[in-house]
Amino acid sequence: MDLKEYIRGVPDFPKPGILFYDISTLLAHPDAWQVAMGRMAKIVSFWQPDILAGIESRGFLTAAPLALKLGCGFVMLRKKGKLPGSTTSYSYDLEYGSDTIEVVDDLIAPNQRVVIVDDLMATGGTMEASVELINRVGGKPVGAACMIELNGLKGRDKLNIPFEALMSYDD
Repeated sequence: MDLKEYIRGVPDFPKPGILFYDISTLLAHPDAWQVAMGRMAKIVSFWQPDILAGIESRGFLTAAPLALKLGCGFVMLRKKGKLPGSTTSYSYDLEYGSDTIEVVDDLIAPNQRVVIVDDLMATGGTMEASVELINRVGGKPVGAACMIELNGLKGRDKLNIPFEALMSYDD
């Protein structure tokens, strides 16, 4: 099954000149969603994770069902101020400013094998920050996976862990 057939390109979103690759059309198609999760499970299981970390917010849509399928845990990496209790933060620069992501402190055990999951890899800034955040709380990031990679932005080059994507686009 060619999963690209189920990805909708939305021009000029969220701003003019950006082509947004929308996974909601894939999520709405049960067969394509099953195939995507099966393929993601094959990729992610290679790294033998103890827990998956999903990046806010579309990464949750992929990481949570994938964790269930693989029989491992799931944690959320969220923007500052969105998680209850004690958290650890990591601030990072983006091409248009800065941002901060957080994880709840006691959800990742020391040296626990973590795979980071998101829907799309663009410039790699948020994924790189997620790797640093997992390291900061004592986890062991062993891989990262996305449904879509935008090759031209070279986001994977920022990572010091293995990265795989189901689909890639050159534009």
